[in-house]
Amino acid sequence: MKGLRGPSRVHKVTVRIPDIRGIREKLKVSQSEFAKMIGISVRTLQNWEQKRRVPDRPSRILLELAATYPKQVQKVSRKIAEQEMEEPRIAANR
Repeated sequence: MKGLRGPSRVHKVTVRIPDIRGIREKLKVSQSEFAKMIGISVRTLQNWEQKRRVPDRPSRILLELAATYPKQVQKVSRKIAEQEMEEPRIAANR
């Protein structure tokens, strides 16, 4: 019978989610400071911390870097923020 058979292949993927709140607390920063540091909204960070959403792969990589090298991530974040303050704004519409 057509349509009654189950899928021929089932793939189960397990993704390790870093302890986002733990990483933030290790850095001793607020949610808004941490969100700004990694370039996301506070709401996104709250969703991750409360496990309502799962960070995508690039975000998980950045979170793992922040967990492993917290001072370096803070240093790079500050450097980028300084560069953004010095650079003139580029118009979105040309």
